[in-house]
Amino acid sequence: MKKVFVYYSYSGNGDLVAKYYKEKGYEIEEIVTKEPLPDIKFLAILTGGFKALINHKDKIEKSVLPISEYDEIVIGSPIWNGRLSSPINAFLANHDIVPKAFVLYSGSGKSPSATKTIIKKYPSSMIINLTEPKKHEEEFKDILNRMG
Repeated sequence: MKKVFVYYSYSGNGDLVAKYYKEKGYEIEEIVTKEPLPDIKFLAILTGGFKALINHKDKIEKSVLPISEYDEIVIGSPIWNGRLSSPINAFLANHDIVPKAFVLYSGSGKSPSATKTIIKKYPSSMIINLTEPKKHEEEFKDILNRMG
C-alpha cells in the first residue's frame, strides 16, 4: 500500500509531523508556495490569517509525487485564523482526492472552521488536532500512534 503525507509548514511544526510520518513509512510531499509569507512574523501571521479567512488559494509549485496514485493520503496543515492554510486550500483545489486524515497543528489545538469545512467536503476523513507539535513532541506522537 502506497502512503503519502502531504503538508505545509510555516513555523516548523509541519516538518516535525512529516518526520514522524516518514518514520512510519509514508512518502513525504511538502507544499511549496511560489510567493513566501513575509519574513516579519507579525506580518506573516496577519497575511496568512487573512488569506485563510477569505479561502485564498496560494500559487504553489507542482506536486513532485503522483498524488492520485497513493492508496492513503494524509494532509497536514497549520491552522490560520481557525481555518486551513491557503497553500493547503490550493493543493486540495488542484487534486481530486479523499484524504484518509487531516492533521491540523496550531497554537491552541483548536480549529472550528477548518473542522466544519473538512467534515462538509470530506465526511469520511479523520481529523486530528495537535497543539504546537514542536513544544509537545511526545504528546503529539502519542496522539498519532493512538489514531493509527
